[in-house]
Amino acid sequence: MKKKVVMKKVLIKSILLGLILAAGAAQAEFETDEPVDFSLQQLGGGEVALSDYRGKWVVVNYWATWCAPCVKEMPELSALHEAHEDIVVLGLAFEDVDDADFNEFLEDAPVSYPILKVDVYEPPQPFGAPKVLPTTIILDREGRSVKAFLGPVTGEDIIDFIEG
Repeated sequence: MKKKVVMKKVLIKSILLGLILAAGAAQAEFETDEPVDFSLQQLGGGEVALSDYRGKWVVVNYWATWCAPCVKEMPELSALHEAHEDIVVLGLAFEDVDDADFNEFLEDAPVSYPILKVDVYEPPQPFGAPKVLPTTIILDREGRSVKAFLGPVTGEDIIDFIEG
């Protein structure tokens, strides 16, 4: 009996270590030495490029309307976008939905930051398709990807990283 308990503890520790290493590897795959740039269509019209925001911290947030944690963090990301002139949030809608459906959703969950439409079959490079929703990637003032949050994030998490 005691041997089974020890084996279970070893198995649990191994699984946890694997998850921690996988999360670290996933985060590292988003980090870049060179500035990142791509353009996407903005909901409501027009094209937005990451390079439009050089000189500011850029918070790239992959989300979807059906993702409860994504929807939960939207008001906080909106407040972050409004409160800091040197930080811009870009919501990357990772969902194959028409504009009318997005607009209807945003009536109940309004945000102050631009919503960019991602082609789920050809997501922007170098990030590609997110493995987890929400996924939030922080770009420094030069446009380099310096941090990724896999799963929900708070405005405080983002500020702590930027100021840290």
